Amino acid sequence: MDKIYFCPVGEEEAVGFFVVEETRINGASYLLVTESEDEEAEAYILKDLSQDGEAEARYVFVEDEQELEAVSKIFAELLEDVDIEL
Repeated sequence: MDKIYFCPVGEEEAVGFFVVEETRINGASYLLVTESEDEEAEAYILKDLSQDGEAEARYVFVEDEQELEAVSKIFAELLEDVDIEL
């Protein structure tokens, strides 16, 4: 699994996540990430808010319940062997 690092706004220390899967839905990019490679680890869905031409991606945690449910269903289909619980 690839590991990516994010530098939260206002923070000096980067936070690392393992990328489990990525997808694009209706023009938006999403990442399914986890803090560890453990099978029982908590997973998060991040959405890329960056605009075309920006040098760096800007990701936020998906918090909208409807969007979270819809995107998690897509990730569940992509990862047949993974159980995603909300």
